[in-house]
Amino acid sequence: MMVSLCMRVHFIRKIRLFRTMEGNHGSYTDKTRVLDIKPLRSLKPVFPSGNQAPPFVCAPPFGPFPPGFSPFYPFSSSQANQHTPDLNQAQNPPQHHPQYTPQHQPQYQPPQFQPQISSEPSLVSPLRSFRSPDTSNGDVEPEASTVKRKIPKKRVVRPENLNFESGISVAERENGNRKVVTSVLMRFDALRRRFSQLDDAKEAVSGIIKRPDLKAGSTCMSRGVRTNTKKRPGIVHGVEIGDVFYFRFEMCLVGLHSPSMAGIDYLIVKGEKDEEPIATSIVSSGYYDNDEGNPDVLVYTGQGGGNADKEKQTSDQKLERGNLALEKSLQKNSAVRVIRGLKEASQSAKIYIYDGLYEIKESWVEKGKLGHNTFKYKLVRAPGQPPAFATWTAIQKWKAGMPLREGLILPDLTSGVESIPVSLLNDVDNENGPAYFTYSTTVKYSESFKLAQPSFGCDCSNSCKPGNLNCHCIRKNGGDFPYSSNGVLVSRKPMIYECSPSCPCSACKNKVTQMGLKVRMEVFKTADRGWGLRSWDPIRAGSFICIYAGEAKDKSKVHQAMAYDDYTFDTTRVYTPFKWNYEPGLADEDASQEMPEEPEIPLPLIISARNFGNVARFMNHSCSPNVFWQPVTYENNGQLFLQVAFFALSHIPPMTELTYDYGVSRPSGTQNGDTLHGIKKCFCGSEYCRGSFG
Repeated sequence: MMVSLCMRVHFIRKIRLFRTMEGNHGSYTDKTRVLDIKPLRSLKPVFPSGNQAPPFVCAPPFGPFPPGFSPFYPFSSSQANQHTPDLNQAQNPPQHHPQYTPQHQPQYQPPQFQPQISSEPSLVSPLRSFRSPDTSNGDVEPEASTVKRKIPKKRVVRPENLNFESGISVAERENGNRKVVTSVLMRFDALRRRFSQLDDAKEAVSGIIKRPDLKAGSTCMSRGVRTNTKKRPGIVHGVEIGDVFYFRFEMCLVGLHSPSMAGIDYLIVKGEKDEEPIATSIVSSGYYDNDEGNPDVLVYTGQGGGNADKEKQTSDQKLERGNLALEKSLQKNSAVRVIRGLKEASQSAKIYIYDGLYEIKESWVEKGKLGHNTFKYKLVRAPGQPPAFATWTAIQKWKAGMPLREGLILPDLTSGVESIPVSLLNDVDNENGPAYFTYSTTVKYSESFKLAQPSFGCDCSNSCKPGNLNCHCIRKNGGDFPYSSNGVLVSRKPMIYECSPSCPCSACKNKVTQMGLKVRMEVFKTADRGWGLRSWDPIRAGSFICIYAGEAKDKSKVHQAMAYDDYTFDTTRVYTPFKWNYEPGLADEDASQEMPEEPEIPLPLIISARNFGNVARFMNHSCSPNVFWQPVTYENNGQLFLQVAFFALSHIPPMTELTYDYGVSRPSGTQNGDTLHGIKKCFCGSEYCRGSFG
């Protein structure tokens, strides 16, 4: 005769209790006799038929039910004809995104995702596994976030991308150089911009925080796009003091700081008695570290004990892991790399500046505001290093107006034409400024320059939405929104089509080059190349800098001497090719769909800024530039306007001169091993200088 599940549980408990008591002799328990009973989860539940009368109510989940008894979640009457769910099925979630699978696991492991739970109520899962139905797109929540992690959709890896070659040798992967470090950072950011573009084109889901940086970083790690994997104290090959980083993962990829979240990185070395840790680098968050008013001194707070950075410490910090590593570095007088975390000027995001090597001078323990012990370490910057964080602190004082810059000629040479002032400075000689010109932010088209073509804008209201193929302007860009949500250019193209002033999308982000300057500029006198241009603010890769304002003319209809004017931009020159866009193979996309990057200009255009122009006329040439130009066009009142826009090639630290490649007017054979030779001698000082330009 069948018994109910509840009766069987009651019966088993009596057997266990009896055998335990029977096997007890003093304090000894014969556990082998208890273990003869099979675990309860292996017993298949058996429910009584409807005409049986158990001593208490115990109905099967699908009925029939006694009077006054109803089914409960996850069971319902609609499931009555289904089979009993297999509990083992809920314990085997679907596979994660391929880049996070164990066989592709990099040294840094991104946060683990929760298993995906089916919405079918017949699949019973443990209570801790219940989540809302997955609607995410592969994003991971930001560091220290309390938002629930989302399940990424499985990305299909194309067969031709399985054997992706990073192009980085084993030796370069262990020990980098400047060229490899720059390449890794550019490839990471190109991939991140692409993932950001794809995320922006998807329908927004409430509660999902997108982190394309983590996705791009993990992909680069697993595909070998990284360098300086050999951890070491001291300098890192190819990373220079003053370099800026917009994501923690960038520092991981170039070997500057390995942990993606922890503030202390350390290395295990052989000590006098046993292995012990020594610190290699620290990241100062800027929340609670005290510089004592001196940019070369840092008082660093140890790790652990809860949220010490937000004054919510819950326990004493312990002398272990990173704290112990800093203590050992103090004893061994081992220098530590310091990365300063700062708030970006124009956004709420944080940037990081590598400030060089510091020596740990002393350590102590003090009570926090909540009474818990906190470790403190005083670090002093090693002498003889170029300024980095000190430059940033000086800029903040300049912006506040104290003190006045030495050599300042004009606080704003634009006379208010630009929304952000552009200062004029000369601390080299006695020259009072460049030759007179009229400051203008636009391109003037002469009557002889016929560019009128039939063109149509969009009819989007408020703003154009990424992924909306009904938008005429998006279709002209090949179906992709050219900029990310924060206005960063995603990819170079032969031509970018922006929305025009006549488009109804007044608040549209597809008008980046029409919105003027976004960073604080300074025109300054160089030592050997005339006047130059630099920014007080750091500039991230892909950010818009300015257009080349002036008078646009058809080169075939102007005097030849104008093409060699110092203040002329010539689109017909030959420019050194370079690759800036993301790699389709790295993004698991079809390589045959790779986008060309060479500009396509409808007419032989030149723009003269001799008589009137903007800050672009002061940008000097370099054979290793940090800025590139991109043709941009937009329609207005039936006419097509063409302009040359400048974007950051890579992350640019503050007070770094902005330069672009002027190109050469024509190939003139080979000279000194160079296939291209211009008419003017180059003084850029680059390691890869070709000797001439123009």
